[in-house]
Amino acid sequence: MSAAAEPIRIGVAGLGRAFTLMLPTFLADARVRLVAACDPRAEARARFTADFDAPAFEDIAALAAHPEVEAVYVATPHQFHAAHTLAAAAAGKHVLLEKPMALTLAECDLMIGACRAAGVRLIVGHCHSFDAPYLHTRALLRSGDFGRVRMIQALNYTDFLYRPRRPEELQTSAGGGVVFSQAAHQVDVVRLLAGSPVERVRAVTGAWDPERDTEGAYAMLMWFRDGVFASLSYNGYGHFDSDEWTGWIGEMGAAKNPADHGGARRRLAQAGSAAQEARLKNAGTYGGPSYQPPQPAAAALHQHFGPVIVSCDRADLRPVPDGVWIHGDAQKRHEALPPPAVPRSEVIDELHAALRAGTDPLHDGPWARSTLAVCLALLRSSKEQRDVAIEPRICRVCSFAAHRRRPQGAQQAAHPTNPAPLKATWRSTRDL
Repeated sequence: MSAAAEPIRIGVAGLGRAFTLMLPTFLADARVRLVAACDPRAEARARFTADFDAPAFEDIAALAAHPEVEAVYVATPHQFHAAHTLAAAAAGKHVLLEKPMALTLAECDLMIGACRAAGVRLIVGHCHSFDAPYLHTRALLRSGDFGRVRMIQALNYTDFLYRPRRPEELQTSAGGGVVFSQAAHQVDVVRLLAGSPVERVRAVTGAWDPERDTEGAYAMLMWFRDGVFASLSYNGYGHFDSDEWTGWIGEMGAAKNPADHGGARRRLAQAGSAAQEARLKNAGTYGGPSYQPPQPAAAALHQHFGPVIVSCDRADLRPVPDGVWIHGDAQKRHEALPPPAVPRSEVIDELHAALRAGTDPLHDGPWARSTLAVCLALLRSSKEQRDVAIEPRICRVCSFAAHRRRPQGAQQAAHPTNPAPLKATWRSTRDL
């Protein structure tokens, strides 16, 4: 078998929820093969070894040192993304990293610099900007057939805040709440479609449940260099479900039953404490007693992140789970996309092209850093009740092109250069 045809040998760092969502992709796509893993939970390691006849370690250092591993898929909790990426790069391994890239821009700079110095690729995904309807919409916009992009609206109403969480997932400082977990998706999608750098944002956040004291909602205006503006809204408080507006096709591309309304809150009611809630989450993740292996969905459509409308000179474009609706001057039409043979195959497309064909990925470190910059500006804008500028700059370990101008009256966002010491280990919550 030629080197270009060989599967990418992946070692998985973190066998939790993110891995569970990517597992159907890894199982169905012949371009990748799982060869090792690490996780602090013994039951998850045992399950992985049994499922894949491959070693599973307790720590990232052992995984990164394993000679069979070609690329490390970092799917650990948000606060460990930087340390685990640095460990993989130090071992000469490519990195596929879950969003958000990190918790600070300084961490992003260290990660980009380490991967460049090691000569390895850094791709940040899965994120919903990989989803085929958004990529197809981007291609339509870049064709020029509809004129310039003028305005984008994106919204999503979910039950995110009432799904079982570990304690740190409800702590903003540890990367919890909807901004790090959900705005990272929505901002990425809007940036992809706008096709221009973000210059400034104005935002407000909502933290309305004192028992889950982190951001559960936000609304944000974004202005782009070429004049595009966008409105983004997210509400994770589990009342209205905006999948009603996508034909009851859920985020993962599968049909939803409207009668399940309120299910997240009912399940959460089973947990009487934060420790019980963490155990409830662990029980349903890989290796847990109530974990259910992924089943192929014969009629699944494409994944999505809520309603999005892109307004252009000559049409409004609306990506949906089965394609793109184009609302033109005189008529509307639907450009259908075939159902995905493999869920999230677009992530493997980009990874495979980078590692086997040398193609520069779209979702690289600088791209993901820019998305994090917007998310951090969202939080800062809400706290300080003002516009916040997004200002790329020259960093010590990597360079970014400067914007041509700063909007009048907008202050420059902070650029941390002294991150807290990075921790390369994470603890299990099984005994909380």
